[in-house]
Amino acid sequence: MLLRSTAGRARSVLTLAWRPLAPALLCALLARPALAARPEITIDPGGLPASALQAVRQAVDSMAAMADDQDGGESIRLRRRASEAALTALATEGYFSAQVDLEAGTDVAGATWDITIVPGERTVIETVDISFLGTIAGPEYAARATQLRRDWGLKEGSPFRNEEWETAKRNLLDEVSERDFPVARLVDTAADVDADRARATLRVKLDSGPAVRLSGVEVRGLKRVPAGVVERYVRIRPGEPYDRDRMVEWQQTLQSAPFFSGAKLDIDRSGLSPSPDEDPALLPEGLEQDQTRTEQAYQGPSYLTLPVLADVIESRPRRMSVALGIDDEAGPRIETIYRQNVVMGQPVELEAGLRLDRLRKLGYADIHLAPNENGFRDSFGVLAQDSDVQGLHVKRLAIGAIRAKTYPRGLNSRVEYETRYGARLSHEATDVEGFDSFTTNTATATAEIIRRDVNDKYDPREGTLLALGGGVGTELDASNRFSRVSVRGQYWWSPSKRDVITVRGEVGRLWAQDINQVPDDFAFRTGGARSIRGYRYLGLGREVGNAIMGDAVLFVASVEGTRYFDERFGAALFVDTGNVASSFNEMKLATGVGAGLRVRTPAGPLSVDLAYAVRDKNIRLHFSLGIAF
Repeated sequence: MLLRSTAGRARSVLTLAWRPLAPALLCALLARPALAARPEITIDPGGLPASALQAVRQAVDSMAAMADDQDGGESIRLRRRASEAALTALATEGYFSAQVDLEAGTDVAGATWDITIVPGERTVIETVDISFLGTIAGPEYAARATQLRRDWGLKEGSPFRNEEWETAKRNLLDEVSERDFPVARLVDTAADVDADRARATLRVKLDSGPAVRLSGVEVRGLKRVPAGVVERYVRIRPGEPYDRDRMVEWQQTLQSAPFFSGAKLDIDRSGLSPSPDEDPALLPEGLEQDQTRTEQAYQGPSYLTLPVLADVIESRPRRMSVALGIDDEAGPRIETIYRQNVVMGQPVELEAGLRLDRLRKLGYADIHLAPNENGFRDSFGVLAQDSDVQGLHVKRLAIGAIRAKTYPRGLNSRVEYETRYGARLSHEATDVEGFDSFTTNTATATAEIIRRDVNDKYDPREGTLLALGGGVGTELDASNRFSRVSVRGQYWWSPSKRDVITVRGEVGRLWAQDINQVPDDFAFRTGGARSIRGYRYLGLGREVGNAIMGDAVLFVASVEGTRYFDERFGAALFVDTGNVASSFNEMKLATGVGAGLRVRTPAGPLSVDLAYAVRDKNIRLHFSLGIAF
């Protein structure tokens, strides 16, 4: 048997040697009905635009695919169904007076369908009537109603397309229900088409229902976690308007809190009509020339004050995790963390960890308190660290405390502020290779304020971040006082769905009586994968003996462009520049340029960068990978 493929279909040709056939076999062959092969399709679009032609081709192809399963007696019915499918597809694109002629035939390869389309005049939107019922129809929301009409996606004079009609209705409902009106619904929608005039009249009636104000939170699912913990994370101002984004934000905050493994938030909808499962927001997929749907409008008060229902699932009381990683500077690393929530019946989290790699050995134990009534998150801890980076060997013992708070964004804004205040007492034993050894006992206080305006807090693609930080400190015997200030910023821009351009920069200044006696993390060093690529990790600084120590001023700037080819793989080009020095006038910039690979893996993000250090004239490979268990 010879199998031959033509235009996406296969035909079988059976060649038999010339010999007498058995009568039974001959009768079987003659009695067997011929199966229709999939036809070869040719379409004369008659001037259709590409989107309409694509819709027709998909509709006809779905009919032609059935030809493989039909015998010859069904071919006429199948061609009629193909013509009807083409007319329906044309109607969804606004061609209600189109003519479709399907001529069947054969050629040397088999069956053919030659389709000729006379599209006629495309229907355009003549008028759009958007009306509102419920509280949104009142004078208080007149400006918002006007803006909703202005933002309607299917404008007068534009071609009618069913897909855009459905999208416009969906977007209108989303814009109304995301703030103030969580039970908004479409109660009357119609697209009246005059095929003779090729004109369409759109009618949309939306009932907002009552404006909802929030009264507080009611919690379900608590067993071991003390009462009142959820209210510390979901901070509702009594009487504040319903905001869907705020609800999502509170839900994510609860899910990330150490006390809970899951959370679901919604307003108390008992007694409201309709329920979410009865939402008649959208019409069915089919489209006719006059398609209408009407529902009963909301009957009730204009304003309702409702609680937020929080259904939570408590976390395991104790958790142990292990993470493995590797990067170009520190080499392999291992980190283990033990966490316990609710200690001695109190809503606190105990966290203890150990981290080991080639450059650092670190152990710590922290106590994290739940947010207080003002939203501040307090934590206390002890730390022991042994680091040896670029010839600077530091052993540190420290105790400290941090107070942090995130200020919720305002209505119609995505800007978020975060503050962090810290205090620390530390003992450091410092060994500068080829120079000297000394010990310091210091007290420091730090503060930082962050302004975040991004589209996504965890995976930003558009927006800005600005952070201003400062700190003061002193030797416990008052022999050395020091202070510092720093500003860092980052800007994200996505010119297309797959591209992200990132610009970042940082400037810092340190004042000290004796810069050598300043704690290691107070002075400035830079270089490495997260600052200026092409140079060693913290390899840009003040040369003292055989070591690199921190200096008084810092400047770093970077531009990076990343293109993701799909959801996992991307490539980046970047330019980094900056340095540290005793003053900005004496600074000599160190620049690195290069390219990198970005991979999103189930084990964590993988970054590989190949950078050329312009100052040192060498190439360095930077990579980082983490795996959590």
